[in-house]
Amino acid sequence: MALIHRTTLTPTKLELLAVWLPTRPWYVGGTAAPALTKAGGFRLDDPEGEVGIEFMVATDASGSAPVHYLVPLTYRGAPLPGAEHALVGTTQHGVLGERWVYDGCHDPVLVTQLLALFEGKAEPQAQSLTDTPDHEVTWSYEGDGPVSVTAPGPVDTPETTELPLLPTPTVLHLNRTLRPGPAGLPEGAKGHVTGHWSLPDETRVRAVFAVLR
Repeated sequence: MALIHRTTLTPTKLELLAVWLPTRPWYVGGTAAPALTKAGGFRLDDPEGEVGIEFMVATDASGSAPVHYLVPLTYRGAPLPGAEHALVGTTQHGVLGERWVYDGCHDPVLVTQLLALFEGKAEPQAQSLTDTPDHEVTWSYEGDGPVSVTAPGPVDTPETTELPLLPTPTVLHLNRTLRPGPAGLPEGAKGHVTGHWSLPDETRVRAVFAVLR
């Protein structure tokens, strides 16, 4: 169970993301710096209790229309070996000290727990509350057996991050730019996870966050 601390982060998550997001191939903003707010998302627990796992929806209001990004993040108390390319930044946590923040698609703990969620073996947790399941997050899996990660690693596209899985040719697609819409199983998919966030006018919306094909 992840314990949510009411404390400070310096720099904040959004300050880290404002620098990191424009370096991503799926970032659709212009030359202006991102104007970010945390709009929603959920957490998953690390069974070992060592790694924080968050699926954040960050809304960028710097352009002519808001853009909503899905940003899976992990928080670690020490660097993740071999993942320098996936480091979003470091921050000072008021209780836990220095934390290394990673693009969670490159963190095996996040990927393993996301696949467990597809299979109903992990329970989504509220983003900002301790020991509180998030019943608005829904999932399905119609595959014939368990799925697991294989090489090569994640590949970014203009709208998604894709991870090849076993059994081949299964691929995990994470939708990086989110658009409110139907939250059911997409056609031809083996499974999906849907989440929620709030628009700038506080309208509550849903979309598919991740898909197994």
